[in-house]
Amino acid sequence: MISTVIAIPLAVGAVAILRRASVACKMRRARVGRGAFPPSARLDVLAMATRNPARSHCAATPWSLDDLVAALAQGRTWTMSRSSLWRLLDDADLKPHRSVSWLNSHDPDCETKAHTRCFFSLNARRFFAQDRVVMCRDAKTGRQILQRTYPTQPMAPGTPEKREHESIRHGVRALIASLVVATGHVVWHLGQTRTSEDFATPLANVVQPLPAMQRYDWVVDNLHTHWSLAVCRLVAQWCHVPCVAKDLHRGVQRRAFLRDPTHTHVFHLTPKHGAWLNQVAWWLSVLARRFLKRGDCDSAQDCATRLSDYLEVYNTHHAHPYRWTSTGQPLVRATPFSRTRRQHRHGRAWLSARPKRFERVFYPPRPSKRAAA
Repeated sequence: MISTVIAIPLAVGAVAILRRASVACKMRRARVGRGAFPPSARLDVLAMATRNPARSHCAATPWSLDDLVAALAQGRTWTMSRSSLWRLLDDADLKPHRSVSWLNSHDPDCETKAHTRCFFSLNARRFFAQDRVVMCRDAKTGRQILQRTYPTQPMAPGTPEKREHESIRHGVRALIASLVVATGHVVWHLGQTRTSEDFATPLANVVQPLPAMQRYDWVVDNLHTHWSLAVCRLVAQWCHVPCVAKDLHRGVQRRAFLRDPTHTHVFHLTPKHGAWLNQVAWWLSVLARRFLKRGDCDSAQDCATRLSDYLEVYNTHHAHPYRWTSTGQPLVRATPFSRTRRQHRHGRAWLSARPKRFERVFYPPRPSKRAAA
């Protein structure tokens, strides 16, 4: 009886010792789990993932998880598994497998031109009320008129629409469009070529339907047909100024003539690789998605008729001014990591107006804009 009473406290003490030992074991095992790496190790991983793989003696062009694990194992006393590495990159919103292209404008006056074009876009409606119209003009060239060899299969539950890959070609057309920024209406010209004469001739058709304005501001890109001698002659006729072909022999002279602020019609050229400053390029992208992408025309005349019908309906029911918000300031990352939709969905968003410290490190201004910023 005595031995039984003594055995019970001993058993309880043994259980407590085993519990403390199990807790200690769990704490030691947690050091190799998620979140066990010190900040210096995490920073080392992020720094390697954002560098060129060639600097770490990796032959591959993009990083992969296996390449990062192998590179981290060289000269370090610690290792990291693929799952831990993936979680670390996912928390930092880094995607080494993705790559997008971008254009760096090497125009020395890029910032000044961007500010000027954005100023016109922001004040187009106010200018229109003051008898001053802002026009954006560009061309959609080389558009093939295709007829599908076999009819398109309509969509079904669980199956998207299917278009035949093979097609019959009925020629090529060029669409020259002019967008009234204040109202969103479009004036178009459809032809077979895009020469300087093709660009200058429809300008008269653009001005005729507009009321008598005191000033016309034309936003165009740097294509040589936009500042040709034919355009200079037409502008000189409108502005009642002399046009001497000998004085407009060089392109610099013609561009200076078209940019003269004393004229009624003033041309504003966008900087190189600055097509986003021309609002008609936005409308042309809408046209490509809504009409051209799934086009199926039997002939060139059929394509012209359908396009005219679409543009008439657009001007009647869908034309509207675009909401322009850019002021031409240097571009940076639009949405910080802590405010992305994915972080809000996972409940890890930083809702304070003050950015986190790492945002200034991982999301600096773009390399070409750092001096301006």
